[in-house]
Amino acid sequence: MVDEQGATDAFKNRCTNAALMLESCANYFIERISVHESNEDGKYNTLDVWLREGPWKPDVVISLSNLHSVRPWEPGLCPSFIDEISFVHLPKLPLPWPAEAVGRLNRSEGLPELVWLRMTGPVEVDAVAAAVTVYQAQSDDAAAVLP
Repeated sequence: MVDEQGATDAFKNRCTNAALMLESCANYFIERISVHESNEDGKYNTLDVWLREGPWKPDVVISLSNLHSVRPWEPGLCPSFIDEISFVHLPKLPLPWPAEAVGRLNRSEGLPELVWLRMTGPVEVDAVAAAVTVYQAQSDDAAAVLP
C-alpha cells in the first residue's frame, strides 16, 4: 500500500531537507559549476555546483536535473564565496508559488513540482529544476573512526 500523503509531500520534503543542509554552506566557496546538455534541442538538463569551505568541513555537491531555467553566470569567476543560498519549493497548480517566484516560468497543468536554487555572491546561480540531490562528503572526523 502506498502512503498517498507521504508520496504527495516527498518532493517538498526533499527540498526542505536540502535547504536545511545548505543553511550551513553560506561561508563556503563555489569551487566549480558544470552544466550538461543531454537533449537534441540543446536544452540544459543538469546543473552541478561543487561547494567547499576547506579541509576542515565536508564538501557539498548540489545536483539539479530536468532544468526549466538557468541564469547564465561568468564561468571564469569560480572559485567564489557565497553570501546567501536558498532552496525554494515550487508546488504544482493549483497551489500558489511564493511571491518572489511568480512570473519565473509560465505555469501550466503539466508543470511538475519544482525547486528553485538561488546563490548570491560575486557569482550568482539561479536555476529551477524538477529534481534535486544534495551530496555531502563524509567529514574527516567520521572517516577517522571507520574500521
